[in-house]
Amino acid sequence: MTTLATVLITGASSGIGATYAERFARRGHDLVLVARDRPRLDGLASRLAQAHGVAVEVLQADLTLAQDLARVETRLREDARIGVLINNAGAAQSGAFVEQSADSVTRIITLNTLALARLAHAIAPRLAQAGEGAIVNIGSVVGLAPELGMTVYGATKAFVQFLSQGLSLELSPSGVYVQAVLPAATRTEIWERSGIDINTLTQVMEVDHLVDAALVGFDRREGVTIPPLHDDARWTAFQAARHTLISDIRQAEVAARYTELA
Repeated sequence: MTTLATVLITGASSGIGATYAERFARRGHDLVLVARDRPRLDGLASRLAQAHGVAVEVLQADLTLAQDLARVETRLREDARIGVLINNAGAAQSGAFVEQSADSVTRIITLNTLALARLAHAIAPRLAQAGEGAIVNIGSVVGLAPELGMTVYGATKAFVQFLSQGLSLELSPSGVYVQAVLPAATRTEIWERSGIDINTLTQVMEVDHLVDAALVGFDRREGVTIPPLHDDARWTAFQAARHTLISDIRQAEVAARYTELA
């Protein structure tokens, strides 16, 4: 980008979002920090402004509430200084699908998919018109494999990956970079909030390692960044297999196995 853009980060009060805030402040970017916890946001904003000499604004919002989401959308549409969106706010949910309440399912889908898509939709036209900018969507490796459990959470993260890759195809010709970041288990408060004891997990990545790796992918302009994937050839093979599958289903006829009598 021609100048250091202001970065708007959702879910910025702790964990991945707070670490992104520190890293971008260290790079000299002004920030807009979005989350529900105003005291935490204020404390983080004060620390970052003092440590790095950047302007840090706090925008308290619960993105599952229509009026709060609308305020953040308006800011993204109208503030030309904001050139990077870190779509990080999200929640996890443990337990079997049949045991979860309808309200809890609605809340996680609203936060992880609807809010994320609407915020990307709010900023994308302006970035495309400017010919620069970036949208970073935080997904999860759980979105790659339903067998890993957390069915609703995984489904929302599959949406994040699909949306990100589709937006990349649409927006990259206009100069807008879209990145999907797919963490595995990372040491954040999301586990406690979802009712899972993080100490029961055998392997957990530290949040600063996750964000630093994601920023390497950001600087390289990767479309999908998977910090815990050690053999990147596996992702290349996965993508190739998916494209092969798509080419095999572009047919006008029903497959023979569905036309044969039992």
